[in-house]
Amino acid sequence: MDFNGSSGGGSDHRQLEESKPLLGEMSATEGNKMGAAPCRRALLHCNGMRYKLLQEGDIQVCVIRHPRTFLSKILTSKFLRRWEPHHLTLADNSVASATPTGYMENSISYSAIEDVQLLSWENAPKYCLQLTIPGGTVLLQAANSYLRDQWFHSLQWKKKIYKYKKVLSNPSRWEVVLKEIRTLVDMALTSPLQDDSIHQAPLEIVSKLLSENNNLTTQDHESIIVAIAPLLENNHPPPDLCEFFCKHCRERPRSMVVIEVFTPVVQRILKHNMDFGKCPRLRLFTQEYILALNELNAGMEVVKKFIHSMHGPTGQCPHPRVLPNLVAVCLAAIYSCYEEFINSRDNSPSLKEIRNGCQQQCDRKPNLPLRLLHTSPDLVSQEATLTESRLKPVIVTSNEIHVEVERNNTANQKMTANVGNDSEPNLIDCLMVSPTCSTMSIELSTQADRILGCYVEILKMLSDYDDWRPALASLLQPIPFPKEALAHEKFTNAQGFRAAFSQVHSCLLSVRAGKDGWFQLYSPGGVACDDDGELFASMVHILMGSCYKTKKFLLSLAENKLGPCMLLALRGNQTMVEILCLMLEYNIIDNNDTQLQIISTLESTDVGKRMYEQLCDRQRELKELQRKGGPTRLTLPSKSTDADLARLLSSGSFGNLENLSLAFTNVTSACAEHLIKLPSLKQLNLWSTQFGDAGLRLLSEHLTMLQVLNLCETPVTDAGLLALSSMKSLCSLNMNSTKLSADTYEDLKAKLPNLKEVDVRYTEAW
Repeated sequence: MDFNGSSGGGSDHRQLEESKPLLGEMSATEGNKMGAAPCRRALLHCNGMRYKLLQEGDIQVCVIRHPRTFLSKILTSKFLRRWEPHHLTLADNSVASATPTGYMENSISYSAIEDVQLLSWENAPKYCLQLTIPGGTVLLQAANSYLRDQWFHSLQWKKKIYKYKKVLSNPSRWEVVLKEIRTLVDMALTSPLQDDSIHQAPLEIVSKLLSENNNLTTQDHESIIVAIAPLLENNHPPPDLCEFFCKHCRERPRSMVVIEVFTPVVQRILKHNMDFGKCPRLRLFTQEYILALNELNAGMEVVKKFIHSMHGPTGQCPHPRVLPNLVAVCLAAIYSCYEEFINSRDNSPSLKEIRNGCQQQCDRKPNLPLRLLHTSPDLVSQEATLTESRLKPVIVTSNEIHVEVERNNTANQKMTANVGNDSEPNLIDCLMVSPTCSTMSIELSTQADRILGCYVEILKMLSDYDDWRPALASLLQPIPFPKEALAHEKFTNAQGFRAAFSQVHSCLLSVRAGKDGWFQLYSPGGVACDDDGELFASMVHILMGSCYKTKKFLLSLAENKLGPCMLLALRGNQTMVEILCLMLEYNIIDNNDTQLQIISTLESTDVGKRMYEQLCDRQRELKELQRKGGPTRLTLPSKSTDADLARLLSSGSFGNLENLSLAFTNVTSACAEHLIKLPSLKQLNLWSTQFGDAGLRLLSEHLTMLQVLNLCETPVTDAGLLALSSMKSLCSLNMNSTKLSADTYEDLKAKLPNLKEVDVRYTEAW
């Protein structure tokens, strides 16, 4: 049985259907053609019910041909009808059965369906749908009224979408197309179906329409954008539509459509997008939108207001995806500025090569020799030029660089023979720029320069929000900028760039394990250092003030950045002088020659000489304090202060002091710098003092042999208590009436194997 209307009558029906309004009212004709018992059409009222769009399902099917004789009327009566169970699928262009037999041997094209009606039988109510087709009727019977209505709305939707695809696939008059688009949008907004595809399908139809018609006027652009705007409030635009929006932002950045229509769309993208890698055109659209805002009269002020609207008025941004998405857009935009330079090479050269134009051949790495290729196709002239480059440095511009990686074993053996068995230098070595080499200048186009300035300034705006700063630091820790950008002085000297990282670097580690950090970039000799190490010194100063593992941090500096620290101290930088003094005071440096070199560096400046003399005085006092002798137990009177403790410890030798009680005194974390000087201390009582997290962190780093610690009724929190995990000798710990959490307590128990006595009463862990 063919339901696709292959006969001439079916063709007339289809022509009639195409001429009807797509969203017109249902036909008021009675369904008595089938000669059935009296029935009435159930009126569909908007009762607020919502349905999921059906793609497939089980339902009873009955097909009735239009009766032409008295016998056919009897055979099609409701008492003699035969129902067949089918699993129907609502495809894009037809209704088909999983078992194409019986009534559903052939699929039913949506174009062949003249009408869809709801029916309710008078005598024996059955939940039926009536599909009017050429030459007959298809009845679908559901199990209940909800399923019947769900099938009804799903069939109506599929049928309408199929027709709109046909109508809008071959547009003739754009004013009619615009009217149909508005009707399509209204249909999607008023549909009782709840499904992502309800709003996405119209957007995809419009997207395909725009991609196939590139001769639209600007007015047509704006009219279409305004028409589909309601659908974009809760849906991401499809890729082709994003491309259309990008084009509009580039061509008409001052259009009111950008502000009024695109703003909520971009806000939704930034709040809800999970991965720009899966939908890169969303990122590109967001990027072009921000650039369009920057073209307005107020420029960056408008962009700043937009960033503030994304953060929200409170101290904490309620949308966790906003910051990562904004950073991704900024990084992609900055990368695009240098894309021409990046694509001009087959393989990335070292940062040193980028910053200085090229390397001499003898300085190339043995395993990956690099050869500069010039534009001439003459291979002989290239080799001649290469030979000359071995004799003198070559200065080239950025757009002339073409790097070829030669993986030739013979050449590698020759190079290895010349340079010995030195291993491949890491990126830190490549970042150290020789001052005798010339700097390669990178000239950006006007457009790229404008993009760079805009997005570098946005990075600064992001760093101004306190709640965003730690997350921003973690996102920027791996140095996500291309090498060309880091070698470009205009980028690294940009006010927004430097301001952003002067805020962010306080949250950054000095160097990640196996990775290069911002210290490598901004330390003296680094590729981005052009301020004699001022920013590097500022980073060290802030990190020293914010990190509690001072000794570990100093050890990291001594291993990786001792040379830059000594260089800056030699130039009189006070922060670096303090760093060198602390290295000597904490015995960070084991090598005697290195210690003497540090002392010579300190004595070469007035500030260094003064601070070294103060260090020597402290060392003499420390030796006197740690000299064997004195009491083994000591208890300070109540109400004693930090100054009283310092005065007492400076009065004699306390090398034998093992038990110190400061209970019920007024000491604070400031006294920790005196406590860490007691070499034999094993028991410390801080009950009911103002000793806090900062002091606890310092104790955990130096008093590793402490066995008994009483912190009852002190203001310590999880931040300080977690540091106790390094005190492996602790066997008794009193945290009664502190702000200890259950998670921290479990962590301490796991990391302190010798802990036998613990008091956690009146805490969350109790």
